[in-house]
Amino acid sequence: MPALAQTPEPPKPSGPPQAPAGGTPEKIPFGLPYGAPITYDQAKTILAAAEGEARKRGWPMNIAVVDTHGELVHFARLDGAQLASIRISQNKARTAARWRRESRVFFNFYAAGSTYYGTLDPDLAASPGGIPLVVDGKVIGAIGCSGGTGDQDALICQTGADALK
Repeated sequence: MPALAQTPEPPKPSGPPQAPAGGTPEKIPFGLPYGAPITYDQAKTILAAAEGEARKRGWPMNIAVVDTHGELVHFARLDGAQLASIRISQNKARTAARWRRESRVFFNFYAAGSTYYGTLDPDLAASPGGIPLVVDGKVIGAIGCSGGTGDQDALICQTGADALK
């Protein structure tokens, strides 16, 4: 008769309980598909609308429009816009395009105490002012603005994004 050995139980996790990691929704959040990258003419239209709104309000902004990969297609730095915001506007746009969601989502995560996403992408911009550009339900790029408050930046971006409609 063969000897029967007991199968050991798997080890129990030690330490603190696991933090939630977004739950288990039925569908992937922020799952809009990518479309064909934005064209230069579309980028010019978007940037012109955003620039017009920024000028009307007297807000010196840096405005970046990127393609689906987050690469720069068109850019403007209005007179008086802070120099640090050049790169920030591009990172906000890149974040919105690559992650297919507004950069404000990451700001909200950080404000709630979750810094998880920052461990995944060193160029992540976790502040308002990056908005994906969506045509026919597909992300074609994004716009990022920087130079004012997060809400000012987001308002200028939204004006640019609305120019696609």
